[in-house]
Amino acid sequence: MGCEPQNHRTRSSNQNTSCFSCFNYQGLVQKQWNLLLRCIVFDNRQRKWLERISFPSHKTFRIKKKLAKKMRQNRPIPYWIRMRTDNTIRYNAKRRHWRRTKLGF
Repeated sequence: MGCEPQNHRTRSSNQNTSCFSCFNYQGLVQKQWNLLLRCIVFDNRQRKWLERISFPSHKTFRIKKKLAKKMRQNRPIPYWIRMRTDNTIRYNAKRRHWRRTKLGF
């Protein structure tokens, strides 16, 4: 696919980009493969064409932060809290099981 790896002259300072003579060919290939959410890139380090699959993310960053917070909250209380409160707080009353109680977002 494209030109020979030995004849590559990189136009930019980045060594992982394809050569300028392959630019138009690569643009045509990318237009076709982007329909399938794929792109083909020439890697100068490995001297071959690579097919990289990129899928859109399912989780937004806002949801990911909420899930991380809920993971931190869903833990048993530390032993030193039981000692500090003279055993009046014995367990985490808001503990959540993944199957019984859903988060709802």
